Amino acid sequence: MKRGRRRVELARFSALASEAVGAHSRDLELKSTEEVVRLLVAEEQKVRAAAAAVTAVIARAAEMVADALRGGGRLIYAGAGTSGRLGALDAAELPPTFGLRPEQAIAILAGGPRALSRSIEGAEDRFETAERRLQRAGLGPDDVLCAIAASGVTPFARAALAHARARGARTIFVTCVEDEAHHALSDVVIAAVVGPELLPGSTRLKGGSVTKVVLNAISTAAMTRLGKVYRGRMVDVVASNDKLRARALRIVMELTDLDERKARALLKRAKGHAKLALAIHLSGTSVTEAKRRLVAAGGDLRRIDRS
Repeated sequence: MKRGRRRVELARFSALASEAVGAHSRDLELKSTEEVVRLLVAEEQKVRAAAAAVTAVIARAAEMVADALRGGGRLIYAGAGTSGRLGALDAAELPPTFGLRPEQAIAILAGGPRALSRSIEGAEDRFETAERRLQRAGLGPDDVLCAIAASGVTPFARAALAHARARGARTIFVTCVEDEAHHALSDVVIAAVVGPELLPGSTRLKGGSVTKVVLNAISTAAMTRLGKVYRGRMVDVVASNDKLRARALRIVMELTDLDERKARALLKRAKGHAKLALAIHLSGTSVTEAKRRLVAAGGDLRRIDRS
């Protein structure tokens, strides 16, 4: 019985697109280093086409994320291995880039925080831990869960989706495999199909690349809808280091036509917050009134004027 079950598992996993062997994979080790690199780079060209094919679905996911965050909910990523780390990377970058509070975007990785820096591959099969971790995180109906699994079959990611739907949360599934069955698992399914990897099963290659593109597009588009982008600038940037302080100053100078001295003075009034500095300038009011108008405008600078 045990042996038979193993045969079934072998057949199931061997049939995965992510495990398929492409023509270029054969005798890869016999090629020169430059040939291997050329093939790897050439394969990456397929990522753009795969992402472009699902832009409409990515947009739906971005609107879903924006709606959840606007309503006080959170964006929660869940995944294992490379997929989980990419979710954690996106969650970590949103607060400094767009001023999102850290608790508004979190990542649940199979294997826990240690999995960020070391491989804990067996953790992806422990589907029961996904439910426990999400329960501890307090996942609820106001949140949106984005599960990531290049292969489409990772138990941890699928269990996270099941728990999220049971809790009434909105769900997004980012994968590299087109499968009609996935639509029964999630509200939005983003299947960015890149085909077999040059090194079969190594979804840290094209699979990882297209996943990063998709996650970037979801979160950046969502932040844009939330008014965190104004005239093409990230006006909610958190000026926490010299580079970002210089960026905030440059944003204020570019969008107000003020010289450096006056822009610095404006930023000082706004305690370093570029968006508030711009709101003060656009409304021609005090710091307190500019803050009030920002809140009334839902953080959208385009809704603020001098009237």
